[in-house]
Amino acid sequence: MSISALNHFFKRSHSIPEDKTMQKARLALTLKTGKLQLWFYHIASRHYFLLSEEGTHEREYNPIEFAQLFDRDDFEVMRSQIFDICEGRRETAVVSLRSFAEKSEKCNHYRISISIANRDSQGRPTALLGVQHDVTDEFRRQQETDRLLMRYRTVFESSLMDMIYYDKDGVLRDINGRACNTFGVDNRQSVINGNYLLQDNPMFSGLPLDKIEDTRTSSIVDFSHNQNEKNKTDEVHISGKMYYESTINPIRNEKGELEGIYMAGRNISEMVESFHRQQEGTRKLMKATKDIEQYIANINYALRVSDVRLVNYYPKSYTFEISNNVNQGQLHFSQLRCIRLATPRFRRTVNSVLNRMDHFTRHAITQVIETEIRDKKGRQIWLQFNMVPMLDAEGKVERYFGMCRNVTEMVETEQQLAVETKKAKETELLKQAFLTNMSYEIRTPLNNVLGFAKMFNAKHDEAEEPFFAEQIKSSTDILLTLVNDILYLSRLDAHMEEFKKDEVDFALIFDGYCQRGLKDASPDVKINIEHPYNCLVIDIDETHVGNIIQRLCSIASKETQQGTITVRYEYRYGELSIKVEDTGNGIQSDMLPYVFDRFYRNEQGKMCGTGLDLPIVQTLVQNMGGSIDIQSEFGKGTTVWVSIPCTALTQEKKRELDS
Repeated sequence: MSISALNHFFKRSHSIPEDKTMQKARLALTLKTGKLQLWFYHIASRHYFLLSEEGTHEREYNPIEFAQLFDRDDFEVMRSQIFDICEGRRETAVVSLRSFAEKSEKCNHYRISISIANRDSQGRPTALLGVQHDVTDEFRRQQETDRLLMRYRTVFESSLMDMIYYDKDGVLRDINGRACNTFGVDNRQSVINGNYLLQDNPMFSGLPLDKIEDTRTSSIVDFSHNQNEKNKTDEVHISGKMYYESTINPIRNEKGELEGIYMAGRNISEMVESFHRQQEGTRKLMKATKDIEQYIANINYALRVSDVRLVNYYPKSYTFEISNNVNQGQLHFSQLRCIRLATPRFRRTVNSVLNRMDHFTRHAITQVIETEIRDKKGRQIWLQFNMVPMLDAEGKVERYFGMCRNVTEMVETEQQLAVETKKAKETELLKQAFLTNMSYEIRTPLNNVLGFAKMFNAKHDEAEEPFFAEQIKSSTDILLTLVNDILYLSRLDAHMEEFKKDEVDFALIFDGYCQRGLKDASPDVKINIEHPYNCLVIDIDETHVGNIIQRLCSIASKETQQGTITVRYEYRYGELSIKVEDTGNGIQSDMLPYVFDRFYRNEQGKMCGTGLDLPIVQTLVQNMGGSIDIQSEFGKGTTVWVSIPCTALTQEKKRELDS
């Protein structure tokens, strides 16, 4: 129930001698259904009166007592809004507050709508009504959704493993930066758009796509002799032999149908080669027993100079030892202590490494860990561990020996390099997209201009000259529109457009932008521009919102030869919603998923609109923090919804809509 409806209910309950039991029942039902709670603020006494579900005065609060029910900062915001209403600076207000339950860390979230409940004979407010809506569940659902999306992108992009995603048809759809570095990919987007197949990957070519299951692979591929026509690309620059291990994880829906495939892997060439070198060194060390003391002295000296530590792990006692001296250990850690020294996102990795050594794996272990320890600059220290199994006389693993090195500077440099590389790639992609669009879409109107211009110099009938001139003008207009749209979209992509909010009476400007967009509409089309407000002052970017309205109306007029075009707007819950509905040609079902792609054409070569209108509208809406949705049925019409967040400073609905 809205604020105006609740006000009407209370005024009616005071003016009509209706049965009080029935009034309480109606109010109780309304509060329970909408998860609402009501309170009054008496301006004279500055006291708050909280109403029970039956609509009676449950308790009176002074300002200090009432403030203790909410977060202090949130309550100060609400109190400021209340003072604005009392002093006549506004009629209504909507605020969000948090409330912490006693002896609990749980927090409830409320959306409170405040309006004037009563006035005196001179029209000044004497009491305010607060409608308190519990939106805790809604807030937590949104938090959970945001958390899951952030977790996926963070894990995929920041993983220390190569991550590659294939769709259900085995076509590559995403690849993270680490995998690009491993396989020598310079242009990530080109690889994603290249329709590369899982079956063409030499490491997984033997896996049947229709029967694929969770699979762990270890491969040795010599790329110098494996560049056949299927996997030879201009984007991948890699040669030589690579040792690679990976896991293939298919994702299936509830029906068991394949939805996609994730591949996580790593290049272990360096680890294998390092292991081979270490094995070779171990054999030489065993042969040179007479020089062992000198070797130990040299190692100890090198450890002190290079700040490298020796590490030993003893699976039988579950003890981890770190030392800067070969002869004695300095620090001893339990497994639990080792895990807690790592940051939360690496604790599972540390636990996995320890578990592998507890099971006496014979593979060398190389791992980079982010720790909770900080250096003198306040940075969290990154440590790289290189460990190999040490065997006893019976050939069994006795312990694991290796080195620990501080690689904080190297990791920080790699992270900064990755950020700068990404920025450079994005800039290059913008340039390439601009040149591609210009060369492809401008060719047709430009050829028309050149063709008809040449016909003036060729032998022709003078009666045809007006037709030639009209064709040149039409193609020139199309060419100018395309160039302007491409330049405008390029500015949006490069974030060169400034978005600035100003207070605007949307009810006054809405009709003008609609008319400009509908100026070329067919005379057989009925235009309906609906105005639900006498006055609606909101803070928006008028120029860009007007551009959105004008482009949507222009698309509707081009696609509708007869029938109706209806344009309407509405302000609800902090968002301005704009709806453009037509009964025109509609959009084919095969094109609907791609209407926001730039210059997309279906198999018949048909393009939606000019190819740039909807992408520009989508980019503008997203830059203003809004959302856009489209629904269409071929041959019956199209409906587009746009929602843009804003704040209503003044709103006055038309009476016929209120009733």
